[in-house]
Amino acid sequence: MQPNKDFIGLPKSFWANIRTISQEVGYTVRLKRIAGVKGPPGPIKVPTPAEVQKALQSINLSSSHLFGPTGTPTDLGRQVLEYYTYRADILNRVVEPLLMNALQATALFEKLQGIGTKAGAVVPMNKQSGEMKKPAYFTAIINMLIEAGLAGLPCNYNPQELTTVTRNREPFRTLARRVDGAFPRAVDPIAVWEIKEYYYTTTFGSRVADGVYETLLDGMELEELDAALRQLAKHDHRPEHIEHLLMVDAHFTWWIKGRSYLCRIIDMLHMGYVDEVLFGREVATRIPEIVKTWVEKYKILNA
Repeated sequence: MQPNKDFIGLPKSFWANIRTISQEVGYTVRLKRIAGVKGPPGPIKVPTPAEVQKALQSINLSSSHLFGPTGTPTDLGRQVLEYYTYRADILNRVVEPLLMNALQATALFEKLQGIGTKAGAVVPMNKQSGEMKKPAYFTAIINMLIEAGLAGLPCNYNPQELTTVTRNREPFRTLARRVDGAFPRAVDPIAVWEIKEYYYTTTFGSRVADGVYETLLDGMELEELDAALRQLAKHDHRPEHIEHLLMVDAHFTWWIKGRSYLCRIIDMLHMGYVDEVLFGREVATRIPEIVKTWVEKYKILNA
């Protein structure tokens, strides 16, 4: 999933409004249920103008920048409301059906198994124990699809080193944490990616939440790197942008337990901290297209 062009390049103050209001009004619709009766989770919430105003007033903040004296939305107010509508629609209508459970991921893994030249070498195991110790299906699917598209080009599917960008054979920037994959390598990569699959978790724990913030940290560092590279490009004629992808799956973890974090991911995508987010089975159709662009860049850089 790529960002909606209507909501990219917006000032950070716009996202301050989105985050603050979301915190106060909540991210999801709370459905009324009979005590003890379980049912499907509520959809992603679209706050009303009245709820937005009440949310800001509840923490002693003004809403006059969003609504005029008669309650009519300002240009910024309309944009904020339109974004909430978009975010809810894309998550409720598109993302939720893309997320797989463990059985569905297993089936897709078995369907794709062997499409790469040496796929067996890039099928890791998950970090569970006992009966839940199985292949990391989503990661394996991603690795096989990338390997098939690269057709023999180098790729690091599990960098055990920090991502470093160099100039004149010297470190120029080094990211704070290790990513899950880098093409063609962790030093001067064309693309880096992170994978968050949680098929066997029964709650939305801190490790899952930390995964979202890790991606945010990487995105903020890459944003600063882009600015620095644009300055250097004026002198060495080598404009660069490291493509940053996030891939997530597990219907129960993300949709049943973590819908608010899906909202944060959509926000992060539009803030420019990640170039594209792939949800669940979307990897099967989108990765081959993405890898083609990587191959083209690789050939140009190595011509």
